[in-house]
Amino acid sequence: MIAHLRGTLLSKHPNQVVVETAGVGYDVNIAVPTFSELPANGSEVALHIHTHVREDVIALYGFLRPAEKALFEKLMTVSGIGAKLAITILSGMAADDMAAAIRGNDLARLTKIPGIGKKTAERMVLELRDKLPPVAGTSTPTAPAMSAMEEDVLSALMNLGYQRATAEKALAAALKNTKSGSFDAIFREALGGLSK
Repeated sequence: MIAHLRGTLLSKHPNQVVVETAGVGYDVNIAVPTFSELPANGSEVALHIHTHVREDVIALYGFLRPAEKALFEKLMTVSGIGAKLAITILSGMAADDMAAAIRGNDLARLTKIPGIGKKTAERMVLELRDKLPPVAGTSTPTAPAMSAMEEDVLSALMNLGYQRATAEKALAAALKNTKSGSFDAIFREALGGLSK
């Protein structure tokens, strides 16, 4: 069972990449948001992998963040949603937005995703609403004002493609774990936390 791949990005397309690891090229299915965050061909890349095995196919599905992989795997537990439809769903909406739509019973937003009809959207809400983590920002007290340096770290993380809520959590954890108050130390700690 392949769970993680780190290697050289040989080629990339909106729904598929080839990653070379130890001389072997792995064909990995990806969602469009993952494609838009990938580095240039020839760069090193690390992907969290879901290995999907059926009697006629072994397919790899790759994600830059563990939360996206977890959402993909949860989507496949919904009756009527297989791996191909799950990756299409993740291409149709950002993971955080989808979790918010499912928890908020927002069928109108879910049915805008290609391949999702009203019945599938209803099943997604019914079967996943209580299994998804609460959406950041709901019923949480307003955060205290950040220092300029903390704002810079947050901005740098968001420029790398992380959602604001995710970046804020990583920043908060980094501030607790870092003795040094320098931008470099806090940024590295936050990035380390996000890549786990």
